[in-house]
Amino acid sequence: MAGMTMGDRHRRILDAVQQAGRLGVTQLAELTGTSEMTVRRDLEQLADQGMIERYRGGARSLTLRGEEPPFAMRKQDDWDAKRRIAEAVAGLITEGEAVVLDSGTTCLEVARVLTGRRLTVMPMSMHAANALTGAAQLRLLMPGGELRSDELALTGPLAQASLAALRFDTAILGCCGLTADGLTAYDLADAAIKRAIIASAHRVIAVADPAKFTRTALAFVAPVSELSMVVTTSDAAEEHTIALTAAGTVVHAV
Repeated sequence: MAGMTMGDRHRRILDAVQQAGRLGVTQLAELTGTSEMTVRRDLEQLADQGMIERYRGGARSLTLRGEEPPFAMRKQDDWDAKRRIAEAVAGLITEGEAVVLDSGTTCLEVARVLTGRRLTVMPMSMHAANALTGAAQLRLLMPGGELRSDELALTGPLAQASLAALRFDTAILGCCGLTADGLTAYDLADAAIKRAIIASAHRVIAVADPAKFTRTALAFVAPVSELSMVVTTSDAAEEHTIALTAAGTVVHAV
């Protein structure tokens, strides 16, 4: 544990608290290999950011198991991995393509990487739209829809109608859970948008860090065979990548 950065500690603490529901300072100090004083400071910072609830002697999770963690929490999680995935995805897209971009933190990183490209892009979240605004060569299309205040994602019948009216070369799809049994989402409205995204595109590239390969969320989206490719990081467990390949997709690890 020596040399663990503050960001690494925060991620480890968040993961542990979310899995356990609640943990004490002593347990977290042992987990991170740091002093209890350091853990208390970390917990105060995480509580100030609305990521955990602090109580005397420990912290508890603000999300139930099976619930999607808040966007702000997910944005901090494995940023380097998301950036590597985003850069790899950008390398798979050719100039002039029409691209639809799902909501989520990894797709937001893809949007940031695409800002210098000559593309037509329709983002399904305001986070990604803001990242793409002002890109000189990029043609930005905005869908209709109802805004999910927590995610700034566009959902509902108007968003689905926007997707149904267009045909994209490539869809970049975020994942809440992805196993050999299929792609899943925490939110029913999000699942409907993901299905509409898949139907609108010639090629579907799913982006997922390895943690997603051990999760199954509430709403089924699509079988793995509907994904043209899954882009993940090289530390993904071989058993998971083999299972996804056997289920009918191509896994590209970076």
